[in-house]
Amino acid sequence: MVFTVGHYLAERLTQIGLKHHFAVAGDYNLILLDQLIEHGGMKQIYDCNELNCSFAAEGYARANGAAAAIVTFSVGAISAMNGLGGAYAENLPVILISGAPNSNDHGSGRVLHHTIGTTDYNYQMEMVKHVTCAAESITSADNAPEKIDHVIRTALREKKPAYLEIACNVANAPCARPGPVSSLLAHLTPDTDSLNAALDESAAFVEKANKVVILVGSKLRASEALDETIALADKLGCAVTVMAAAKSFFPETHPGFRGVYWGEVSSPGVEDVVKSADVVITLAPVWNDYSSVGWRDLVRGERVLEVDPHRVTVAGKTFEGFRLKEFVTALTERVSSKPASLAAGYAPVKLPLADQAKPLTNDEMTRQINELVDGKTTLFAETGDSWFNAIRMNLPAGAKVESEMQWGHIGWSVPSMFGNAMGSPERQHVLMVGDGSFQLTAQEVAQMVRYELPVIIFLINNYGYVIEIKIHDGPYNYIQNWDYAALINCFNQGVPGEESGKYGLGLHATTGAELAEAIEKAKKNTRGPTLIECKLDRTDCTETLVEWGKFVAAANSRKPTLS
Repeated sequence: MVFTVGHYLAERLTQIGLKHHFAVAGDYNLILLDQLIEHGGMKQIYDCNELNCSFAAEGYARANGAAAAIVTFSVGAISAMNGLGGAYAENLPVILISGAPNSNDHGSGRVLHHTIGTTDYNYQMEMVKHVTCAAESITSADNAPEKIDHVIRTALREKKPAYLEIACNVANAPCARPGPVSSLLAHLTPDTDSLNAALDESAAFVEKANKVVILVGSKLRASEALDETIALADKLGCAVTVMAAAKSFFPETHPGFRGVYWGEVSSPGVEDVVKSADVVITLAPVWNDYSSVGWRDLVRGERVLEVDPHRVTVAGKTFEGFRLKEFVTALTERVSSKPASLAAGYAPVKLPLADQAKPLTNDEMTRQINELVDGKTTLFAETGDSWFNAIRMNLPAGAKVESEMQWGHIGWSVPSMFGNAMGSPERQHVLMVGDGSFQLTAQEVAQMVRYELPVIIFLINNYGYVIEIKIHDGPYNYIQNWDYAALINCFNQGVPGEESGKYGLGLHATTGAELAEAIEKAKKNTRGPTLIECKLDRTDCTETLVEWGKFVAAANSRKPTLS
């Protein structure tokens, strides 16, 4: 077999640990798809459209550390850029590969299909550069290895998405074979002078404090420092809180865990824990209008040791030239025990058992989902009240929560969980998604049926975009209602003449008893998805969503200031 550009790409993706890649076929990428199949190192997984494909790859990267999606030129890639924007915002190395026009057509002055009707095909490259850390166009096999390696190496190093464009007639062109994968995985050597200077300042800053608190931010996983943070918490013996988008990034069974910090909508008692501290060590935080509750609460300033992925700020000085992982590891050796902040104790939220015969409530639904979560569960929380329901859950050791609070694309969770389930089939996957969000990407449940993924979807049917209703109400927040559970019967249809399988299961729950019965059926449905449509009153949501929504709305409605 002649080794080709497509084989080179497949070999590199396999070397970095990918067992699957996601794809939507189009005439500019068909030869490339053939080459990837011919290589055989990865299984090709198909999506309903390019938006879903990009989010499926994003979910796979959450489970597997990196992911790849293959789409066609322009009509496919521009749709997939939405998922790239999410991967960029959420620090996930998704590699988008787009088929492209024949190399002979570039610069020919010809107008091609699947373009905007001009003779310049470079517009896609210019667009994608804004949502990637590296982007390359391959029109010759000679420089394909260099460009492929550059894109993959940069994506892995920076934990950001990257882009490759491969001309359709180059994908099967002969190509050199790759060398050791270690060249793509190595990080830059840290600057020891800067690291030591940062450690001297930081250790002195922490040692003079009595009450020390750690606040875990949403970029900590991308910084590859989850275990190092546990070691730092063990050494300090102090209270540890997490930001909302970092739920599950620190074990809730750890003796130092105190809950979720989110300003005025924090877990009970957590706001005081953070605000009463002499020193707060913030690890990889993201401070935006959502995390700061409409700019009301930024944990920064003189009492904060701010540790970002590639920079440390302390006592009015900033240091860089090393990674967060290296800094936290070294800081652990320098600090001593600081247990004073543990005095407040920790009282997890416990939702009471409701009357099972009465109409289902948000609290009872959340209680039952929380009981379903075990140490091998990955819980996806869609944008909206699912965020706040996930935050008040108590997680056993090993449980994971996935959310998308920076990009905040409603509907993200359905294809993302599909990709995540492909990447971690040994885990139980549970999704909480609202009806409005579900309508954007509902088709991808059909792929869960196709690949027999035993995920459990809790579809909260409250007749509209409740999070938007709480932030700023209007007629645009109300949607056409569906019989969501009945959709599974549509998705269960197989190829004519072949066994359809019909492993998807759609159920309704209007009471606590019906929900409990549906969950038991879902546990037994191990060869396909179960969608449980939970019907709730539109006004039934968490109090924290209402309070948070008012603050965010106030921030959005600020009057223009005169310059």
